[in-house]
Amino acid sequence: MIGRRLKLARAAAGLSLRALAGAISHRVTAQAIGKYERDEAMPGSAVLIALADALHTTVDYLLGDPELVLHDLEFRKNTFTSKRDEAQVEATVLSHLERYLAIEDILHLPSARWDAPRDAPYPVLRDVVEADRAADALRRHWGFGYEPIPNLVELLEGRGIKIFACSLGSVGGLAARAGDPGHAPVPFIVVNADDWGERQRFTIGHELGHIALDISRRLDAERVAHRFSGAFLMPADAMWLEVGKHRSAIALGELLALKRLFGVSIQALTHRCRDLGIISQATYQRLFDEFARLGWRSPPYEEYGAFSGEQPNRFNRLCLRALAEGAISESKAAELLNIGIADVDLYMQATPPPLTATG
Repeated sequence: MIGRRLKLARAAAGLSLRALAGAISHRVTAQAIGKYERDEAMPGSAVLIALADALHTTVDYLLGDPELVLHDLEFRKNTFTSKRDEAQVEATVLSHLERYLAIEDILHLPSARWDAPRDAPYPVLRDVVEADRAADALRRHWGFGYEPIPNLVELLEGRGIKIFACSLGSVGGLAARAGDPGHAPVPFIVVNADDWGERQRFTIGHELGHIALDISRRLDAERVAHRFSGAFLMPADAMWLEVGKHRSAIALGELLALKRLFGVSIQALTHRCRDLGIISQATYQRLFDEFARLGWRSPPYEEYGAFSGEQPNRFNRLCLRALAEGAISESKAAELLNIGIADVDLYMQATPPPLTATG
């Protein structure tokens, strides 16, 4: 049945029942569409195609697994300005996640479970500093010490955490889990595709904190997740090695070089230096006064040396692998990649056209 998917797609399009009936030239009434959404009736093929076209989605999405749902998707206060924005994100994630799980099933990949340490979720009960210890423990579990992380997206996708990129307006990102009775809950992170690369990386680290930590309600969860991201991307030992343990001043040129090394913003580096006691509160404030003068503290927040984001591409690789191995047809590959069948050859020859879907 299509009820939940249809209602979600309609909310994402911002249409009332009457408006949707008008958008399909009154092939059926608003009351009939209401019955479809309550799973009291099923539209015929012509009406189904018309509904999908009017809602800028696909028949495959409307007919998708009705039991695939998002868990723990609690949009944080003031995350979105409208229910329509929330529905658009949920519909986008569901559509992509369904295709992602489908290709993993086709290839028999046991990657639904993320590579979680035995002690995860790590408790943060009394103080935000406990997030540093959790970040260190997760790094040790994944076995990459204190070195800077070259590609954070590849790291997390290789350990079972799905990463999606889509436009989120003023929102940096969000994290949740999804699944159906046939799959274990799959953690995923959605990052704003329109943000600068260094902001995306910090957001991904922040959302990883929400997945990896068990934060006491007595603490500010957002502050704890921020601290975790800083510690995960800029481990204390690496910062002390590169910056020193105590500094009375740090030049912008040095911060720019460190930005390139750690793949984070200059402002995030400055926060981390203060958190580790490398610089004083007075030095921190002087630096942030300079950042404000340079315009970095207001939209679009672009700093010196802003770089492009890391694109999630594991899903695309899996589709091409399945096609090369004969596990799926060209038409199935086009469906999964959400491209025209004529473009599949371009993908195989490493000259892909722009994608119309996330990932």
